Parts: sequence; structure tokens; C-alpha cells
Amino acid sequence: MMNERIKELALQAGLQQRVWNSLGKELPMWQEDPDNPGLDKFAELIVRECIEKIETYRIPVGNSAAGEMACEWTYDALKEIRDEIREHFGVEE
Repeated sequence: MMNERIKELALQAGLQQRVWNSLGKELPMWQEDPDNPGLDKFAELIVRECIEKIETYRIPVGNSAAGEMACEWTYDALKEIRDEIREHFGVEE
């Protein structure tokens, strides 16, 4: 079962939840609307949302120099991961 946020992104990308079986009954499956292809957009929206989570991640830090250094290293790693995800999926800023 798809979570609600993924359903929202699918609709935003132009995907429709309508598939009919051979008996004429609707099945709960997502398909691309031929008048509005959106699979690429859907994937891009998911990648962008993941990048946003990385960019807004906050690390609790104590008042020690070691804590601040660990925080800086972690933020640098998160930025590198974010940039690699963008490059890997071809998503522009």
C-alpha cells in the first residue's frame, strides 16, 4: 500500500489511479496518463523530497569542541550525499 505522501506526489506528477480488470472493475494501481506523462516527474519529486530531508536535517550538538567538530563533519557528509543523489538522478537544483 502506498503512503499518502507518495500518492500526493503521484497525482502532482500527473499519474492517475485508474486501471480496470477484464471484468470492468477498477483496480488500485497507478498508471501514467497518456495525455500527461509523469513518471519522470514523479521520480523527480520523490528525489527532491529526499534531498529536502537531507538539507533540513538538524543534529543536536553539545557545547564541546568535539561535538561541534562531529557536527561539522556530519553536515559535510550530508551535503556530499545530497550532491551525489542529485547527480545520480540528474535532478537540478
